[in-house]
Amino acid sequence: MIDLSVKYLGLNLKNPVIVGANNMVKNLSTIKKWEIEGAAAIVYKSLFEEQIQLEKFVFDERLNEYNERNAEMISLFPNIQHSGPKEHIMNIKAVKQNLNIPIIASLNCVKIETWIEYAKILEETGVDALELNFYFIPLSFEANPDEIENQQINVFKEVKNNVKIPVSVKLSPFYTNPLNFIKKLDEAGAEGIVIFNRFFQPDIDIYNEKHFFPYDLSAQSDNKLALRFSGMLFGQINADICANNGIYDGDDIIKLILAGAGAVQIVSTLYKHQNNIIPDLLEKLETWMAKKNYQKINDFRGKLSQKSLNDPFAYKRAQYIDIIMNSENIFKKFPIV
Repeated sequence: MIDLSVKYLGLNLKNPVIVGANNMVKNLSTIKKWEIEGAAAIVYKSLFEEQIQLEKFVFDERLNEYNERNAEMISLFPNIQHSGPKEHIMNIKAVKQNLNIPIIASLNCVKIETWIEYAKILEETGVDALELNFYFIPLSFEANPDEIENQQINVFKEVKNNVKIPVSVKLSPFYTNPLNFIKKLDEAGAEGIVIFNRFFQPDIDIYNEKHFFPYDLSAQSDNKLALRFSGMLFGQINADICANNGIYDGDDIIKLILAGAGAVQIVSTLYKHQNNIIPDLLEKLETWMAKKNYQKINDFRGKLSQKSLNDPFAYKRAQYIDIIMNSENIFKKFPIV
């Protein structure tokens, strides 16, 4: 009998397929369907401090828009305040109460005080773990890489010291040396590392000459970066490795586990296929394992990692040289007409 179960963040998961943070989780019937279809865990959409602050600003601005339009009026409304994270907390509580699989809360803040405050609030909802969203978009030439990384390490340590549930970190690939930074997080006690965050990049409408922000799904080829780093991290850190971005079918999951990932997060494939994609992923994984005579995930996890291979160049830039040296193979696959 094939056993797909894995351990992630100290949690016993029935398989390695986790639903990553996305807006569809707001629909309880949708996530209930994912649970029935076989999702092992769900990461609830991120609680963003910046979003709450912006909503609060707009709320206050509209509420006070017509104040003092009449000499006898100071305010048209009673003293009303924005609810802050309360709606998010209420929704995640409902999800936790209605599902039997682990629920992981996602958090993204700006101020250290808010990181700690919101982490504690999320823990009180009963979630099984916490995923911190770390990224930094440099807007200044003076931003110092060491200061940026040290600030994020400090945030992690403060959150970790203030909650009892497991804490993972979801990272951007845009660090000078991601391996070094991941090692620092690992040494600071991170239970999991999610690689990698996907950013919404700005685009330009050349006809109206203005910026817009397209909502693009990831491409299947986007998982190659997570594959490379899964292969380099396997056996080198204590934290669990979770691959994210561009994971569309069972083949992608198998590749990432062979490289060294212990779990994967899917989002774009759920948007694209809507129904029954999770059973397809699990069936492909189980069928492949049976064909290869693997009984458990750990039987082949990391088999093609850097640590397990005799080839020292498998995950290094020398691959690029190899491709250049054998470029004639490209023309065999795509003949010139």
